[in-house]
Amino acid sequence: MKHLFVIGDSISIQYGPYLKKFVDDRYHYDRKRGEAQALVDLDTPVGANGGDSRMVLDYLLGEQQRSVKYDILLLNCGLHDIKTSPVTREKQVPPDKYSENLKQIIHVAQTMTDSFVWIRTTDVITEIHNAISKPFKRYHEDVLAYNAIADELMREYNIPMIDLYSFTSKFGPQAYCDHVHFTEEVRHLQAAFIAGFLESMVQT
Repeated sequence: MKHLFVIGDSISIQYGPYLKKFVDDRYHYDRKRGEAQALVDLDTPVGANGGDSRMVLDYLLGEQQRSVKYDILLLNCGLHDIKTSPVTREKQVPPDKYSENLKQIIHVAQTMTDSFVWIRTTDVITEIHNAISKPFKRYHEDVLAYNAIADELMREYNIPMIDLYSFTSKFGPQAYCDHVHFTEEVRHLQAAFIAGFLESMVQT
């Protein structure tokens, strides 16, 4: 049985248990460890929360040094990159640096697996998010911009993409349980969508 390894932010932590059930007959599911630590504060990227692109790159480089290999690597980062200071308006990871980090992530990942799959970052409804989140802001237009950066790179390097952004966006504002995370029902649907994509990979 092939191993499926997930590196992602808190969105992936929340759909993860459902995804594990969906793929249990075909893949051994695993992810970046430390879920209990990450669940204490989903906005703070520790433990299982992969964090921004710099953190993901650092994690992969560490695993590469240990000669870790993945059968299938499912990866996303973006929501932490677009965190915006309400004072300076600076991004946690500026667009040009995000692009640079992703390019390095791709190069490193391709030495560790033959099956690297990118998941497009889910949306932010600006008004909802920023009415709740005070330490930092996020903006819908940044999700679009950073997804576009990732899209271009993944196409350039022929990396398969799961369009979780479009799939989840169709559920509208009622899909959210807080500023950025989703209801249990939507998490279940996200996992089913991802599992369906992985199933199609096996068939092709």
